[in-house]
Amino acid sequence: MSDLKTLIQWRREFHRFPEVGWSEFVTTAKLVQKLEAMGHVVLTSKNVINPDFVRGRQADVVEKGLAAARAKGVSEAMLKRMDGLTGCAAIFDTGKPGPTIGLRFDIDCIPVQETADATHIPRAEKFASENPGYMHSCGHDGHMSIGLGVAQWLIENRDTLKGRFKLLFQPAEEGVRGARPMSESGILDDVDYFAGSHLGFVAPSGTIVAGPTGFLCTLKIDVRFKGKPAHAGAAPHLGKNALAAACHAATQMLGIARHGEGMTRVNVGVLRAGEGRNVIPPNAELQIEVRGESEELNTYMADEVIRIAKGIALGFDVELATEIMGEAVDLICDDEMVDHVMAVAKGNPSVQNVVRHQLFGGSEDATILARRVQARGGKAVFFVIGADLTAGHHQGEFDFDEKQLGVGVDMYTGLIGRLMSGANSPTAANGVAAGSEAVAALRPCN
Repeated sequence: MSDLKTLIQWRREFHRFPEVGWSEFVTTAKLVQKLEAMGHVVLTSKNVINPDFVRGRQADVVEKGLAAARAKGVSEAMLKRMDGLTGCAAIFDTGKPGPTIGLRFDIDCIPVQETADATHIPRAEKFASENPGYMHSCGHDGHMSIGLGVAQWLIENRDTLKGRFKLLFQPAEEGVRGARPMSESGILDDVDYFAGSHLGFVAPSGTIVAGPTGFLCTLKIDVRFKGKPAHAGAAPHLGKNALAAACHAATQMLGIARHGEGMTRVNVGVLRAGEGRNVIPPNAELQIEVRGESEELNTYMADEVIRIAKGIALGFDVELATEIMGEAVDLICDDEMVDHVMAVAKGNPSVQNVVRHQLFGGSEDATILARRVQARGGKAVFFVIGADLTAGHHQGEFDFDEKQLGVGVDMYTGLIGRLMSGANSPTAANGVAAGSEAVAALRPCN
């Protein structure tokens, strides 16, 4: 089993070269190499990603990622194997009858410049981002390390395990773009139990939130207006002002009536338009997100955005194009799975506080994967591994308590042990179900 030192080394290796969604070629190559070296069968490309459902994949970002991969020494054979699609899945079949368990770990970063503050631990310990303008400022480097730790544990405990395991290393979580195409690949369709998690977020070190609530459905929408340029002084009447259309659309969208039956959100995060101060702006783009605490409420907000965009396009006589860039759904964790997470957490001496429910209040596209499993009769949970933070997620000063990497591995391996043993009592001695040989060997990282 990987010790805490190894988990930290892995995390820092990934932290040094962060890559944004759909460009994680270096990251994917490292994962494939490490997983295969352990002894796992690793799937890539269309085996784990359905290209028909890919959202928000920009060609220039992909090409930049491929160039970076070549500069970093990623082989052409590996790039050909990926075939332009990042992410991978490790498959481990024990050959013995048992449940199929799917675990998800996200791999992308944030377009944030890491702080130059000399007291920032990644800077002081010399593992800060070497990719200017990009940073693992959400903990996904830690998630990958935990996933590798679980992968190593599976290999080392193969003689006591049963069933089949699928470890999904998902691209493009930021912007909630990667889960839908991974789900639509069908890789989860035989999974009996699914689990995902997040470091930090709503909990400090020593706390596990076993069944967060309030996952918001969301839709990320790009709205593009195409008008007609004209000289702003000599012939403004010949132009069609796309910028004016976008401005009117933005103010109307922000004024959408919030739904009386639940939480709803809308944000216009980006408005780009125009070519010059003396040219009637012929193009404009809005980057918008809506959220709702249920699919019905989220759909209401999305429909309102599209209705407004269509009306504005008609009113300003400009062309309209819309594109869905990402999505996530709501999630109710299965009580059985929450019970298991609580039991494992209560049996871990590094965990002092176990919370059954706490408001998540955000969106996570692991919900799409979880709901796919639930729709086919499986059980799912998404839990929070508390970790003290130096700054909030998505900030350049972000860092987390690396000791919680070991807790994360323990949580997953403990959950695996309970699911294999068929444990159904959340209050077994010491919080861990008796009768599981695999559970007896937990705690390798405390």
